[in-house]
Amino acid sequence: MTKKMRTLLARKQEIITQARGIIDAADAAGVDMTAEQMAQHKSLMASLDTLNVQIANEQRLADEEASLGALTLPDGTPIQVGHEQAENDPKRGFANYGEFVKAVQAAGLRQGQDQRLMIGAAAPSTYGNEGSLQDGGFLIPPEFSNAIYMLSLEGDAILPLTDNTPVTGNTMAFPADETTPWGGTGIQAYWEGEGNAATPTKASGRIDQMRLSKLMALVPVTDELSADAGALGAFLTNRTGQAVRWKINDALVNGDGAGKPKGIAVAGSLVTVLKEAGQSADTVVKENIAKMFSRMLTGSMGNAVWMMNSDTLPQLLALTLGQNGIFTLPQAGWTGAPGGFLLGRPIMFSEHCKTLGDLGDIYLVDWKQYRTITKASGIETATSMHLYFDAGLQAFRVTFRIDGQPALKNAVSPANGTNTKSAFVTLEARA
Repeated sequence: MTKKMRTLLARKQEIITQARGIIDAADAAGVDMTAEQMAQHKSLMASLDTLNVQIANEQRLADEEASLGALTLPDGTPIQVGHEQAENDPKRGFANYGEFVKAVQAAGLRQGQDQRLMIGAAAPSTYGNEGSLQDGGFLIPPEFSNAIYMLSLEGDAILPLTDNTPVTGNTMAFPADETTPWGGTGIQAYWEGEGNAATPTKASGRIDQMRLSKLMALVPVTDELSADAGALGAFLTNRTGQAVRWKINDALVNGDGAGKPKGIAVAGSLVTVLKEAGQSADTVVKENIAKMFSRMLTGSMGNAVWMMNSDTLPQLLALTLGQNGIFTLPQAGWTGAPGGFLLGRPIMFSEHCKTLGDLGDIYLVDWKQYRTITKASGIETATSMHLYFDAGLQAFRVTFRIDGQPALKNAVSPANGTNTKSAFVTLEARA
């Protein structure tokens, strides 16, 4: 039974129940149906007649589809799965990603078309459309797309650390209020004497508008690589996931906000701690670390992570307070390295940080104060056998849509003292 048939039958049952209820209500009262009840009953029966026609048509179509036989491979081998079951299978009947790619290659070379490629296929389109494929393309089964997406969020991925909101459209507006309880604007609380009127206050803020930007990877694959389904599946999935993760990480740290997220390196709220007087070039001293930590918002200290270039590691090992080092190895010791903790907060070594001594070699960041939006559908994948046909290549495309920016536009003035604080702190260059 098809999904549409189940829907039609459920609707039929609902109408029958309503019509029966009208008759039973009149019988229970021992009276004839009123004119209003008779009109309602007549309308329900007319709807029932229409539904019966739709059910008959759907049943006939299902019978005709069944008469076409089971899905087959290009060599005529039957695929032991019903069409509706195949649509529900996230792999669309393919054992692995490489097997799917080989089927695309065979179709492109006119060596027979695997009917599994047509399961859930969208109509071709010659214009941009999120729900359609490019001319001559095939929809990549969702489980293989999901594998690429999961790889993009593993390892050193920053995106899962952010305040992320999946969106179904292209934009999202967020209210932003950067006033403080000790400031003179925004919502405030006051001590009031008995019988005195309360002092009114109101929220003060702005609206931040975010729009998705498109990150795309276009991967040509040779016919020779396509010959090995296992190797091809691993190659495309792993390398594409890594490429997407790298670009997202780099944008969240260094992005200029033009067609990509705005990174923390250019944030208006970034606090830059000055180096120590007379500090040698390309060094990190304990005073740098202590002052950076002191400039972190108090509410963000428990969420903050250090992000550093691995060139800083020799400097970290030399940092001490008395006889104790302030750099702590991971719990598993060097077997868990790189990583570790600095003043109790975890370290992420990242190639997106600048080399030792340059501005941006060390950050202390509360990524929960960085806002991202991503397309709710995750990574979109498609393939075409036409783009590089003359070179004996297949083209595989991965698209991920994202935008991001720091939630804070400006550093926060403290209730006491003069040093501003932020969720994003870095160290001045030591050149």
